[in-house]
Amino acid sequence: MTIDRIGFSEPLQNGKRPGRSEPVNRDPSSDSISLSSEALEKAEIYRAAALVAAAPDTRADRIAELKARINDPSYINDRILEATADRILESFGL
Repeated sequence: MTIDRIGFSEPLQNGKRPGRSEPVNRDPSSDSISLSSEALEKAEIYRAAALVAAAPDTRADRIAELKARINDPSYINDRILEATADRILESFGL
């Protein structure tokens, strides 16, 4: 002889089916999020790094323009040489 169960054997279930949950009633306007200033700063640095990584390493158009100028004999004169020398000295702090 067998006896059929009428309800669940675990008293904690209170007659509810396992695996089902009741919907949670939350007010969507009460949810909020706040980020620290450090997190915002890191996000800005991450965006800047992504932009730099996406940019090409060299500007081929500018390089071609400068090569054409250097190959022109009338481009290199005393004024250009003095300006170049001055910039080199400034870069060394002299």
